[in-house]
Amino acid sequence: MPVPVPRQRAIPAVEGGQAHAASPSGGPAQAAPAPGALSGQEPSSTRHGTTGDASHGGTRDHSDTGGDAHHGSAVNGTAPLTLLVIEDDPAGALTVPELRDAAGRQIRVRTARNLTEAERLLTDDVQCVLLDLALRTPGPAATSEETAGGGADDELATLRHVLRLAPRHAVLALTPAEDTELGAEAVRVGAQDYLFRDELDSRLLSRAVRYAVERKRSDRAERRLTESKLRAQENARLERGLLPTPLLEGSSLRFAARYRPGRSRALLGGDFYDTVRTPDGTVHAMIGDVCGHGPDEAALGVELRIAWRALTLAGLCGDRLLSTLQQVLEHERDSEEIFATLCTVDIAPDGRRAGLCLAGHPAPLISRPARSRALVGADGTGAAEAPPVAELLPYENGGPALGLLPNARWPRQQVELGGEWSLMLYTDGLIEGRTGEGRERLGQDGMVDMVRRQLAQGLRGEDLLRAAVNEVRDLNGGELTDDVAVLLLDRVA
Repeated sequence: MPVPVPRQRAIPAVEGGQAHAASPSGGPAQAAPAPGALSGQEPSSTRHGTTGDASHGGTRDHSDTGGDAHHGSAVNGTAPLTLLVIEDDPAGALTVPELRDAAGRQIRVRTARNLTEAERLLTDDVQCVLLDLALRTPGPAATSEETAGGGADDELATLRHVLRLAPRHAVLALTPAEDTELGAEAVRVGAQDYLFRDELDSRLLSRAVRYAVERKRSDRAERRLTESKLRAQENARLERGLLPTPLLEGSSLRFAARYRPGRSRALLGGDFYDTVRTPDGTVHAMIGDVCGHGPDEAALGVELRIAWRALTLAGLCGDRLLSTLQQVLEHERDSEEIFATLCTVDIAPDGRRAGLCLAGHPAPLISRPARSRALVGADGTGAAEAPPVAELLPYENGGPALGLLPNARWPRQQVELGGEWSLMLYTDGLIEGRTGEGRERLGQDGMVDMVRRQLAQGLRGEDLLRAAVNEVRDLNGGELTDDVAVLLLDRVA
């Protein structure tokens, strides 16, 4: 965020109140009231008070509606600006002239004699604070850091305290005459600008208030943009961890994957997958889902995926691998309520059989060529081919999700794949979407029927995954509430 450049004068275009502020619509400028007029600041004897206000010497003004206007609405032109003046001059020498915003509307002014009262008056409809740096009463809430030190740091203790109380408000610092060094230091600490006490004419102060509010709005927008960029960078790092490049060098299997975040997240959730080939020729595939959504769940998913890859390359599989992963989860999760579902498949080097382990995860879908490949066409001739047969792998002997039961076990089931097949692993986001305006879900049976239709249309690989995810979204009537991750391995004879 750029640091404001200190200036000798807060608004150089206005000299001693003689220059006229132009109307935003190009019309004639508003005539300047005489300096020192108090029409923008009601006398304390005529203001509405609240309990105990008399002891503080200042209260809310008549225009205050108890915070019904939203902070920043004046910037958008929906409400006039409100200025909170914080000063405790016992002689009452500080007077605030009548102020006008860019539309010519009167800027409302409130006065607080100390920080306790200022904190009470800092409602959402206040956009700017004018702080007299001569105020030396930080109050009981001031921190030791704010009151420690000497010199300029000690003079700015009150300003630091106000900035902490009003992080979303624009702040103007009021300095003694010609104390440029103190004003520049106030801007460095966090004020939007500074003014000299003897320069409080209406045009100068009105423009300074409008400038400070706009600058604060710009700073906040820039901060949000910076935070958004940082989140995007963090999500990119999480994406590299959750959705890695498969290690399949030397394998004849074809790999495809697709990921789509749910509508409540910008990029990633807790779904993760991986595929590696070990030196013995076995291909290991995995897909998992950490319960919940957000960066913590995504980070835990990254940890589990990396742990799975390391353990797999170290030679573990089946129950031993999942038991170790459960230990990792139990040590890394923030709450005992966090769990993760997982599906692992280790495909033999010949590609014809595999071991399957399910930890609370839906069973993979396998499609194979039909036994009878020739069909009789509608005209009585043999022209069409039988579509592949799609079905779920056995899921009766699965174990619980990781993190639910201590000392759990996950049996490894041996399944026959055949010579030519396509194996699809997926997270529950693919099957939990609705199928219309009612409450009915797609479910695994609906997903199987959908994939059968798409296979009959000749879709394979990336095209099949894209069509499946898009159709599930369309059936749901919009973006899915949960993340969807799908992994596809193909073996062609």
